Formats: sequence, C-alpha cells, structure tokens
Amino acid sequence: MTEPLSSGVPFPAAPLEPSADRVAELRARLADRAAERGLLDVAYRSLDTELGALLLASTPAGLVSVTFDGAAPDATLERLATSLSPRILEAPDRLDAAARAIDDLIAGRARAFVGPLDLSLARGFGRDVIERLREIPYGETRSYAQVAAAAGSPRAVRAVGTACRRNPLPVAIPCHRVVRSDGALGQYVGGVEAKQRLLRIEGAGVAH
Repeated sequence: MTEPLSSGVPFPAAPLEPSADRVAELRARLADRAAERGLLDVAYRSLDTELGALLLASTPAGLVSVTFDGAAPDATLERLATSLSPRILEAPDRLDAAARAIDDLIAGRARAFVGPLDLSLARGFGRDVIERLREIPYGETRSYAQVAAAAGSPRAVRAVGTACRRNPLPVAIPCHRVVRSDGALGQYVGGVEAKQRLLRIEGAGVAH
C-alpha cells in the first residue's frame, strides 16, 4: 500500500510493527524448530515475582539456573552459553511449568519445587552441599556448620557459604534455609530481604 506525497508521487507506507502476541508466537515457533533439529540446548525466560525479576533457564533435563537478574540478564546468559552451550534461546513457553513452581514457592502455595532439576552447574564440594540443602525440611533452618558436617567436611564452613552463594538454583533448592550459628540470617544471593521474606513465608523464625 502506498501514500501520496504532496507532489502526487507515491511512497511506501511504514511497515506495521508486529503485535506482542505475534512476536511471542514467532518466538515459540522458532524455539520448537530449533528443538526439533537439536539446536536448542538451553531455553530461558524472565519471571516477575515478589522477590523481583528472576531469570530462569532450563535444559532438556530440567530447570538448570535461577538468578535474580531477570531485568538485566546479559551476564548470566553469557555465563550459561560458556558453561552449558551457546545454543541458547529465549523460549518462555518451555519454562511455564518451572515458572509456576517457582512462583508457588515464593507465594507460599507450595512447600517444595515440583519438576525436574538439572544440577550440572553444581560441581565438586558445591554439589555435595546442594544435595544437603535439599534435605533441609520446609520451615526449618540449619547452620553453615551443620551443613558442612552433613556434607562430610565439618571444617569447611566457609566453603559451605561459598556453595550457597553459588547455588545455581536458589528458591528451587533452599539455600535460604542456611543461617549463621548464632541464628542471624547471613548472606543470600538474592539479598537479605529476599532471604528473610522466604523464611517468613515458611514460618521459620530467625534473628535479624
């Protein structure tokens, strides 16, 4: 279609921008084709929650990463491309179930993450710690020292703190349930307020 100039000479009309729904449809179709051809190793999406914007990523094995930088994900996406695969694509539909499971945990509608998890980003002693974190019951806490002992290295208290900070799946794997021996919160990858909020939702009493 064309529009006339004042001189009577027609020029092309500006192309219409595709709607948000159309963009989402095209993105989903692209993700499906990439997966069918074995070209999609990591799918990702952002998720707005009461803790802020999260970035979720998954592999065919399950949810592999949760980070608190959904509003500015470039650094995380680069790390995932390096650590897992450069064949990474935004594909929100492929993370719908994981997103609901994370949202249910944050809202207090669930007591544990429901769905498959891929622990390939947790390695070495950090993997041992991650496995122990999964054993901490809902609504309870453990000290860094207790987790170190459970992981078979009672003196590795600082290493447990590092492993919690590097937990690739916070919220899904409850590193927020690990506190200092004096009952104080300690640090959290999503910030102290986020840690406090998660523990409050679970009914775990901790010192400030």
